[in-house]
Amino acid sequence: MAGEVRLLSGGAAKGLVSQLQDRFSAQTGFAIHGDFGAVGVMRDRLLAGEPCDVVILSQALIDQLARDGHVAPESVTPLGAVKTGVAVKAGQRAPEVGTAAALKSALLAASAIYFPDPQKATAGIHFMKVLKSLGVDEQLAPRLRPYPNGATAMREMAQCSESGLIGCTQVTEINYTTGVQLIGLLPQEYELATVYTAAVCTRATQPTAAANLIRLLASREAAGVRASGGFEAA
Repeated sequence: MAGEVRLLSGGAAKGLVSQLQDRFSAQTGFAIHGDFGAVGVMRDRLLAGEPCDVVILSQALIDQLARDGHVAPESVTPLGAVKTGVAVKAGQRAPEVGTAAALKSALLAASAIYFPDPQKATAGIHFMKVLKSLGVDEQLAPRLRPYPNGATAMREMAQCSESGLIGCTQVTEINYTTGVQLIGLLPQEYELATVYTAAVCTRATQPTAAANLIRLLASREAAGVRASGGFEAA
């Protein structure tokens, strides 16, 4: 291997990167060392000085990092929009969640509710707002099971032996987790579509390989991988 590209990324892009890392290595000779988590945590790690060649976060955070000189503005590349969905364990009954009333009923009937960090994760922050808007945040508090990111929340839900579980996170994290299934998006009035954007860090030690990785992630040849994982055209 020629070396490695260090990546700090929101959890929504984990599946996409995983699907393409072998292709990237074959094309460039570089491996990918990726860390994935809540976008706020990944931003904080970058700002704390952690080694990083490529960062993938929400567009708003990338725009701020570009303004502050932490990523190269000319490298900023949107990968697509990711919506927030609702999941249950694979094979379990799928309750209706397409309207506010239906979602409220499904949540109230759940034995436990899995979701990402309500302080640092895009979907987790939004989901708590949805619970408050529905007027069920206090009632459901004992059943809430937050995790550092959506991928971890879905993995833990898949491994739990209880019945009646429900989860909410970005569809990419649901689609790439074995043992859970997407049953629908949040109702239209609560819809959240986050544009995930990649950029080369200004202190990258492998800027050329970093730019090549972003080019592959956003390429036409990877369009099918993005779509199957839950990325939509921004």
